[in-house]
Amino acid sequence: MELLDQFRGLTFGWRDALEIAFVAYILYRGLLLVRGTRAVQILSGIVVLVVVYAVAVVLKLSMITYLLGLLFTYGVFAGIVIFQPEVRQALAHLGTSRITRLLRGMAESEVADAISDALERLSQSGIGAIIAVERESPLGEYIQSGTELNAKVSSDLLTTIFTPYSPLHDGAVIIRGDTIIGAGCILPLSQAPISDRSLGTRHRAALGLAEETDAFVFVVSEETAIISMAWDGRLTRSLTPAQARDQLAGRRTRASAETPALP
Repeated sequence: MELLDQFRGLTFGWRDALEIAFVAYILYRGLLLVRGTRAVQILSGIVVLVVVYAVAVVLKLSMITYLLGLLFTYGVFAGIVIFQPEVRQALAHLGTSRITRLLRGMAESEVADAISDALERLSQSGIGAIIAVERESPLGEYIQSGTELNAKVSSDLLTTIFTPYSPLHDGAVIIRGDTIIGAGCILPLSQAPISDRSLGTRHRAALGLAEETDAFVFVVSEETAIISMAWDGRLTRSLTPAQARDQLAGRRTRASAETPALP
């Protein structure tokens, strides 16, 4: 009865609603950052330990409670080390949210036009290329494997970067908003079995990034000049430049064929 009386005495105002909404948004953004990454497995393990600890408290299992209490106490410091890349990316991502992107000079449609035009020119010339477009998941950690840039997106610049024998042609270009932030970057290779033997390292790298992040990754095959796009763990082949533009502009269109990354 005393507990019920305490609940009856509680009042709920607009400040409480604001705080709840703010905390819920922070948790949601945090889950988006780790979605599709290896950190999800670690978080799942932590949840299991918390459940075990709660059961041990209810059942009064003192030894398990004591050991898990020590683990949680000192595990915070280990967690900071383990999640250091995600924490760094989250802080960097604060400046790249949709709200701040709206303040940038170049519209998304112009970026889509520039990328699609570059894909068309590269395909017509038979030049291999891989272009990763950052969305919600930060791609900053992959820049360290290449060369950091800070250049406005343009079809001329993208085409020049992938010109054979240029210093940055071998690797991926990473785009954030309307800016090329990295070139010559190495992406993680997908370990999923791929039945199509015509798909090479570029396609595996595109799939590898699409499995770990929500980025749009476009590939131009050097052998076939076919434009492909990896997203959400899937590889869509035989895209036209117009379809690539629609994907970047947020209009979902179906290509001629889709190859799942997983069997």
